[in-house]
Parts: sequence; structure tokens; C-alpha cells
Amino acid sequence: MLYIFDLGNVIVDIDFNRVFGAWSDFSRVPLATLKQKFVMGEAFHQHERGEISDEAFAEALCHEMELSLSYEQFSHGWQAIFVGLRPEVIAIMRQLREQGHRVVVLSNTNRLHTTFWPDEYPEVRGAADNIYLSQEMGMRKPEARIYQRVLEAEGFSAADTVFFDDNVDNIEGAHRLGITSILVTGKETIPQYFAK
Repeated sequence: MLYIFDLGNVIVDIDFNRVFGAWSDFSRVPLATLKQKFVMGEAFHQHERGEISDEAFAEALCHEMELSLSYEQFSHGWQAIFVGLRPEVIAIMRQLREQGHRVVVLSNTNRLHTTFWPDEYPEVRGAADNIYLSQEMGMRKPEARIYQRVLEAEGFSAADTVFFDDNVDNIEGAHRLGITSILVTGKETIPQYFAK
């Protein structure tokens, strides 16, 4: 079997409030205002596909949110999203590989984040056979082609694949291709799935 794991809130806990908190401290703009103005719009999607630079993304987002930050301040806040590893998921990934299954990570991410998490959480690379990142592939979930690319690269059919993600759209995108797709709603989702 092929097991595909998303990264954020599946293997590593993330919290956007930490990003807004850091930006609020730097800019003195209230946290609630920043949360209201933040949208995962076109610049966000382009950044995840690797179509625009980190600097262009920072500029676009600061413009959209009417936020005055230096690139360093923006980056510092953007990295603050990571909370910590879910060791129980890492243990399951390792166990699956020991049982002869193929285990990969498929993440909508961006260069700014990949300068941070691989060094911060080396366990992720250690527990996966391969890591597929949206900005390197030029496509993002829930686009059908990203799942198809992973299946082709790994040599598995949709019927022999299980996918874990915390985003409903991503789950539906994979499900439409015939991939068994599990919505991760909390830390207990994955351990409970394998306990069955």
C-alpha cells in the first residue's frame, strides 16, 4: 500500500494565530484585525506552486493586509506557524515502512517554510520514503494532477492508496480520484484509524 501524509496538522502541529501574533507585535496592528484581513488568495496559491518568490509573496500579503513589515519581520512571523511534531504519527509512519508499505509526505508548502521545518523536524524526512512539496512540483492540492503525479512517481493505483489530510477540499480532491481519503480532525484521528 501507499500511504500519503499531509504535513501541517497531520505530522506537525501548526497554528496561524502564532503568525498573526508575531506580525501584530511587530506592526502594532491588533491580532483580530490581522485575522480578519488574512485571505488565502491568489498570491498565497502562487507562492505554494512556486510561481512567485518569497519576497513577492511577502509584499503582496502585506499590501493585501495593509501591513507595514520588513521582509525579516514578515519571515519571522511566517515561520512562527510551526508548533511541534506529532511523535505518534512519526511512529506509525516508521511502522508502516517496516511492514513493507510505501510512506510519503505531500504538502502544500512554500520555500519560506521549507527553509525552516526540515531542519527543525528531521524526523519527518527520516520517517518518509519521499517528500513531495507543492512549490517544487508547480501544483498544489486539491488539483487532481498533483495526486496523479504522486501515484505515477510511486507506481501505485488510487485503489492501493490511503491519504491523510486536515483540509476538506484536499480530501475531496483525492477522493474523486478513487483514493481512500481520511480527514484528520485531531491528534487521535490517525492512531484510531490504524488501531482499527
